[in-house]
Amino acid sequence: MEHFVVSARKYRPQTFKDVVGQEAITNTLLNAIENNHLAQALLFTGPRGVGKTTCARILAKMINSDGDTKEDEDFAFNIFELDAASNNSVDDIRNLTDQVRIPPQVGKYKVYIIDEVHMLSAAAFNAFLKTLEEPPKHCIFILATTEKHKIIPTILSRCQIFDFKRITVTDAKEYLKYIAEEQGINAEDDALHIIAQKADGAMRDALSIFDRVVSFSGKNLTRQAVTENLNVLDYETYFESTDLILENKIPELLVQFNTILSKGFDGHHYIAGLASHFRDLMVCRNQATIDLLEVGEETKQKYVEQCLKTSDSFLMQGIQMANDCDLKYKTSKNQRLLVELTLMQLASITYDGEKKNSRHFIIPASYFKAKGIKPIPVDKTSKEEKLEQEQSTVEKITQKEETQTAVAEPVVVPKISIDKAKKTTSGLSLKSIKEKKEHQIRQLDVIIDEDDLPKEPVDQEALTKAWNAYAKSIDKKGEKILASILQMDSPKLQGTTIHLTYSNNTNKIELERAQYPLLAHLRKTLMNFDLHLDIKVNEEVAKKYAFTPREKYEKLKEKNPNIELLKKTFGLDV
Repeated sequence: MEHFVVSARKYRPQTFKDVVGQEAITNTLLNAIENNHLAQALLFTGPRGVGKTTCARILAKMINSDGDTKEDEDFAFNIFELDAASNNSVDDIRNLTDQVRIPPQVGKYKVYIIDEVHMLSAAAFNAFLKTLEEPPKHCIFILATTEKHKIIPTILSRCQIFDFKRITVTDAKEYLKYIAEEQGINAEDDALHIIAQKADGAMRDALSIFDRVVSFSGKNLTRQAVTENLNVLDYETYFESTDLILENKIPELLVQFNTILSKGFDGHHYIAGLASHFRDLMVCRNQATIDLLEVGEETKQKYVEQCLKTSDSFLMQGIQMANDCDLKYKTSKNQRLLVELTLMQLASITYDGEKKNSRHFIIPASYFKAKGIKPIPVDKTSKEEKLEQEQSTVEKITQKEETQTAVAEPVVVPKISIDKAKKTTSGLSLKSIKEKKEHQIRQLDVIIDEDDLPKEPVDQEALTKAWNAYAKSIDKKGEKILASILQMDSPKLQGTTIHLTYSNNTNKIELERAQYPLLAHLRKTLMNFDLHLDIKVNEEVAKKYAFTPREKYEKLKEKNPNIELLKKTFGLDV
């Protein structure tokens, strides 16, 4: 059986050109070697698996090689690697400083690579200070660590620091694609992308995951095989969840969540992934930010298609709800219920029901809320059909009454005498039916969506003119008392509030009863549906209306000059 070498060792870079995702550092080191500007103490810091030790070995090899050196020469006698995690005492550092004095037998430099240098004790750091600051000319120290903040400042000040960055998902995927081609493996782009994401910026982790998945799936590496082997929730799960949320299918959404839990996934992982999915959809909605989406081309197209079904407000609410659930998950005593409740709330964001769309009601939703009444939906498309049906109903009743009038037989009603000289009105008379029809027509004309209502600016003059016009119109209809109440006080406009003050509570109650037709007239005339009344009672105002008998007589005479003739004819006195 042939010995298997893991990809992390088999494909370890041998030159700076092979190092993935660290071009800035490798170019700096190459220029330093060419120009003889290389410092004697270097500190390589950064996350695990990004190439710190690899770059240290390549650097040690390059500074010792010349034009006649063989390619396979590794200068093992000149390179010393020390693991500070297990050699962190003062004695270990003293042994190292003793070896530093001896010059190399082959090559120019002795290179000491101290890995995990932050594990050295404080005493060991102090013992290392003098040698690190003034090493022999033939000696170079390369320190490597993942936790720079644990190194004492006196060490940091003596080193030239190189910060290694996380390897991007795109760079890791391209390198995995190269390795797959080298090994003759047919790998899907999405499969390699999931591996690169799972590695979280570490190339060594990506290669280890790649070996594991290849052992599971063989020469054909698919997205499904990767998700099954790594036990991760793939994009399709979140695409399906988002579709169910947008379609308000709460039962199917809860069933899908139960299926996810039955596969061994954690609810916390699922809800956090859903928040990230909403974030990716938000990124897709703007061409300037679409590059922030780190997915394959095929998956990116799916994101673009789904983001067209959503809105910015939905995604913002969705991210906020999912993030709140993420924060509360660890402290919740019923974690499954917390996630299920969040999913139900997400599916209700776009629910177009009674509480979400007031355009389907004949009266604004705010009125129903104030009165505590459940509104009745109205189908606007069938308004003309309803009017035709009502018209036909009126015609049928008219024909029926005419037929009954033509019949000669008397209609006998017990204990009721009918005086034909008097005009009586039945509850089913033509007049009542016509009035009901006109009322319904007026209601149908008031189909309002509060979001689309006009809100034009209104001035005091326009309000007074519209107010007086309405008072005259109801006066002509015979509503003398209400017309008189409207003219008792001039309306005063402040913003969208119409202020009125009356001398007693009776006038206030009468106007409150008749305020809705009044407001409908004012809002429609002035094109501002935010207008509303503020009616107050001030008894001091009554003094304005304390008329003398002579003033009352003069007022009546203005309305009807014949009163003066009546007074003279009968010799009346005021």
